[in-house]
Amino acid sequence: MGRPRGFDEADVVRSAAKLFATRSYDGTSVDDLVSHLGVHRNSLYKTFGSKRGLYLAALKWSLDHEVAGLAERVTAAGGHAEETHDILADAVTGPALDLVLLAAVERAPVDAEVARLVGEAFTALDRAVGAADRAAGNGDGDATATPVAATALLIGLRARSRSGTTDAGTLRADAALARLLGRP
Repeated sequence: MGRPRGFDEADVVRSAAKLFATRSYDGTSVDDLVSHLGVHRNSLYKTFGSKRGLYLAALKWSLDHEVAGLAERVTAAGGHAEETHDILADAVTGPALDLVLLAAVERAPVDAEVARLVGEAFTALDRAVGAADRAAGNGDGDATATPVAATALLIGLRARSRSGTTDAGTLRADAALARLLGRP
């Protein structure tokens, strides 16, 4: 019989999600994980199987907690433009979208499972924006183009914000999204 696990798996996954969101998959070594998470290499492999196994668990956690939480807040705003704009503007300047952003550009092109998870996250955001748009009484006859464009704008604005190459005007996601969604 083996020793009992000396760490909380949920805490490790949450911490790994933050690390991968900061450094990316390729930018994070197993040694980085071991030292940052305080988990022995053997325990990491025994619990998650591999660095990729931990990455997938971290990505799923991020999607279930951060991206789904964002989508739920947008949907709950019920089409109230100001509240929706505030939520989306926070997403542009905060870290909630970082792991899905990095996963989309780094891992999704080479890993079908990551691509599927990223696609599901984008679809959840599309649905939330679409629901907010419909609740606000906006509709241009195309039920998918506006939400997809809004999600793309949101991810693009987050990428620009994260890169540090934006000016204050670019971070006015509320105004850009308002125009896209046909709001004054």
